[in-house]
Formats: sequence, structure tokens, C-alpha cells
Amino acid sequence: MTDFKLPETRYAQSGDASIAYQVMGNGPVDIILVPGLFSHIEYMHELPGYTAVLRRLSRFARVVAFDKRGQGLSDRISGAPTLEQRMDDVRAIMDAIGSQRAALFGFSEGCPMSVLFAATYPARVSHLVLLGSFARSKDRSSEQEWRARCDEIVQNWGAGDTIKSVAPSQAANTEAIAQIAKFERLSSSPGAIRTLLTLNREIDVTTILPMLQVPTLVLHRTGDGRVPIALGRTVADLIPGAKWQEYPGRDHYYWVGENETMLGDIEEFVTGHRDDAQGELERVLATVLFTDIVDSTRNAAAMGDQRWRRLLDDHDELAQQMVDRHRGHLVKSTGDGILATFDGPGRAVRCALAFGSAAQQIGLPVRAGLHTGEIEVRGTDIGGIAVHAAARVMSRCGSNEVLVSRVVTDLVAGAGLKFAERGAFELKGLPGKWELFAASG
Repeated sequence: MTDFKLPETRYAQSGDASIAYQVMGNGPVDIILVPGLFSHIEYMHELPGYTAVLRRLSRFARVVAFDKRGQGLSDRISGAPTLEQRMDDVRAIMDAIGSQRAALFGFSEGCPMSVLFAATYPARVSHLVLLGSFARSKDRSSEQEWRARCDEIVQNWGAGDTIKSVAPSQAANTEAIAQIAKFERLSSSPGAIRTLLTLNREIDVTTILPMLQVPTLVLHRTGDGRVPIALGRTVADLIPGAKWQEYPGRDHYYWVGENETMLGDIEEFVTGHRDDAQGELERVLATVLFTDIVDSTRNAAAMGDQRWRRLLDDHDELAQQMVDRHRGHLVKSTGDGILATFDGPGRAVRCALAFGSAAQQIGLPVRAGLHTGEIEVRGTDIGGIAVHAAARVMSRCGSNEVLVSRVVTDLVAGAGLKFAERGAFELKGLPGKWELFAASG
């Protein structure tokens, strides 16, 4: 797996405001994700499905996510940003990353601004993708209904109430509600969200739509709980040559529910072809081992480059010997650790314990994390949630410790290995709490 590390947050200067953004992938085209009502580009990776969507898009593009001014990690402002200011923010991000031309992927309230940007700067927009879109905000509800809903949102802000419309399929899931509640709190304050809702109520780009000259794809889920599908059809009807595509489902958030077909449609629209590699990947059950040298940066500085390089060479040779001895496959070195797979969880645990002991003898304290699950074989590399999970399990390790997930302990019952409970933990980017156990021989 080549990209299990999450992207770093950077800032672009747009006038007096600093706009937070992240970049994932290095494909030949740029895709700018224009967010909806609220966002927080770092916490969104905690929401199940979000990172997977960005990774899927990054297989063919350089993907940029950002927080609007006044939201998430971008500068807070007085009042609410105008559509013109939001356009300036997108332009500032494109300039910061050296993007002359990009595909805009507007979502929900981000769609009208994307339309306005594409109409104003057609030379800088190669394609326009609109998901869960509307042209005129007042078409979504009557004034009385809107006021009641606005008061309800503000009153319950931070409690996860918006899940009822943005992800209704998850509305009975207490953990999902808690995640949305935190998402709300990190994105905006109650007063700021009321100001933004009031501004968004005035959005109307109906007269702009017929002027668009950019290739446009309009997407919508049939039972969207926040923006009725009829409003999306109106957008598609008013844009010359727009392509319309609808999908089953009630969820407004594009990272919730089945979305592979939708993402494939976006890839085909932007690039002219569809990557069928997903269906050709070899999927196998394996135990994944991640290791890491504890305090490697500090040790390297203390030893000096030459001595540290020799020690790393010894580490890599030792790792290969131990993995071979336990009939595993060394996928790659991660610089100061390894990624390996095994077809037997017992051998994987014993390899981790033996490698830890051997590495300690040459003065390198290591930590190791293991998880068993389905992996995707990508040539000489591997991917899949199991790889991500093993890395997250390792991140909970102490020096000279081997931690495993519950599924590993269940699979090696009776194998003579011992495990001590370490508790239940939330692992970044993965749903639920994970029970972890320290292994010993």
C-alpha cells in the first residue's frame, strides 16, 4: 500500500484569509473538491468512506480538498463569505499548487459556487461535476419551512442532528451520530452556521446555468434526503449539453453508501476512460504485519548518517531473514520499518516477536502491529482496509511491543501464543472501537 499516510494540511493565502487545503495523488489531471454546508478536511478522514473516495479519485487525478473561509481549519471571519470570495479561495488554491486548469467537483452548497466559477473562468475549468446540486436555494422549501429547519439545525448543532438528512441510512447508528456531531462542532459554531444558512438561502444561479460552456456532469441520488432530485434535474436541463446521471440511495453525503459506480462515472467523464483495474485486482485473505523503529529520527541524529545507514541495512537484512523463516512475504521496506504478509496468522505473530527480539539485540527497539483481513494485490504492492488497519494497530504500540487485533487472537486460539488485553481504541480512519492485545510467546 503506497498511500496509507494521510495528506498534510497546507494553507493558501486568499486576500486576508488563509484557506486550508490538502492534496492527495499525483495524477495528470487536477480535481478540486468544493465542499457543502460545512467541512473539516482533517476530521473528515475519520468519517468512514471519505478517505476511500479520495483515494479512488487519486488513482487518476491530483485531488484537492479544502475548507471554505470561516469553516473547519480555514480562517474564521465575521459574517458569511460571498460567492465571489469563495471563488477567490478556489483560485488561490489553484495558484498555490500550480494548477492552470482543473476539474471542479462541486457538492451540495458547493455546486452554485462551482457553477459561477466555471462560468467566470472557463479557461481554468476543464470539467464541471455537480453532485446533489440545486440552482435556487429557495426552491428547496417554503420560507416557513426553512425558518423552522434553520432554527432546528442551530438549536441542535453539535449533537449530530443533521445526520437525518445528510446520511439517513446511518441515522440509527449511535456511533455515526457521534461522529457527525463532532464533525458539526469542528466545522462551525452555531452562530456561524446560522449566518451561513441565511446567506445560502439567497443563492440563485438559475440565469448563469445556460451560459456555461464547460463540459458538465450532474449527479444525484434518487432519494437524496437534503436536496430533492427534481432540483438536480432542473440544473441538468438548464446547462447546455450537460450529462445527467442518477443513482439509488437516500444519503446526501457521497462517501456514505455504494459509490463505486458514481466514482467510475466521474473518472470516465473527466479522463475519457474508465479504470477497470478494480475488478481485476486479486483479493486474498492475509495477515498483515507492519513494523516501525521506535524513535528513528532521534536515533539517526544521535548516531550520524553513516552509522545509522549501516544499522538500517542490518535491520533490513534481519527483517528479510525473519520473514522468510516464517514463510511470509516481505512486500517492502518503509524506510524505518517493513510491510509483510503471511498466509497464517500464527506464523505472522511469531515472526513479529522473533524480529522484535533480534532487532533489540542490535540496538534497534521496534514495534509491530498485525491484522488479518482481505487485501488487494496490486502488482508488487498491496492495498485494502486490512493494510490500513495493521498500520493503525501499530501506531498504538509501545517500544518492543507487538499488538494484534481481536480477529488475530481468534484465529490463533490454541496455537500456544499468549495475549494480554490492552483495551478498546478508536483507530483513525476506521469505524468503531478496536480491541487490541499484546502478544507474547
